Amino acid sequence: MLRSIGQLYGKTLGSSDGVIGHVKDFYFNDQQWAVRYVIADTGSWIPGRLVLISPYAFGTVHQEGDCLSVNLTRQQIENSPPIESRKPVSRQYEEEYFRYYGWPSYWDGAGLWGAGGFPMTPAPYVLPNMEASLGSQPQNGEDPHLLSTQSMSGYHIQTTEGSIGHVTDFMMDDQSWEIRHLVVETGHWFSGKEIVISLRHIDHISYEESKVFVNETKAAIQEAPEYRMPQLVANDHQTSDLDK
Repeated sequence: MLRSIGQLYGKTLGSSDGVIGHVKDFYFNDQQWAVRYVIADTGSWIPGRLVLISPYAFGTVHQEGDCLSVNLTRQQIENSPPIESRKPVSRQYEEEYFRYYGWPSYWDGAGLWGAGGFPMTPAPYVLPNMEASLGSQPQNGEDPHLLSTQSMSGYHIQTTEGSIGHVTDFMMDDQSWEIRHLVVETGHWFSGKEIVISLRHIDHISYEESKVFVNETKAAIQEAPEYRMPQLVANDHQTSDLDK
């Protein structure tokens, strides 16, 4: 099933032994369009700290009311490697993070999640030797291409004939955590119509210009039916003429 990422902002995150905070943002890989981390705001539990939660801790997105279930304990999360909110996530940090939890790295292998097709529920947790983990050298010095969904919201959509609107949301597969579509508000161009654009129509992203370039004309986008956000969208549901 496909889910709106925008509808997950603010959802409570519940661990195996209590609430850990709420969903603040998501980091996705801008080459494979897969969500790599949920950014959790720990609130008053660990004041002033954000933590990263990998999809390995969720498996599929399991929601009970307004709470998303995380297969971790509060102690595991509290002792996890801290991130520096003003700096991008480095590959060295990611390797430390995955060693801490004992999960396979998503960048080792040809699949979306390395050797596997989906982020599976992790094996029982074993407290790692943090001194050995911190002292080991990273195996891959390449930095990941991670982008925040919150920061990309508002990016302008640039067609072959000019700008038409901006990104308002993302549709994500709740099993693979792969982003499948961008939700786009066309603004005042023709009465604020909202549509969905498949990723295969995206040519490239310019972060310097805050623009998403698509290989479609204004006319093609104008003819797409208006999109209205359902609670859940089946993977084979036809959301837009641009998704053909």
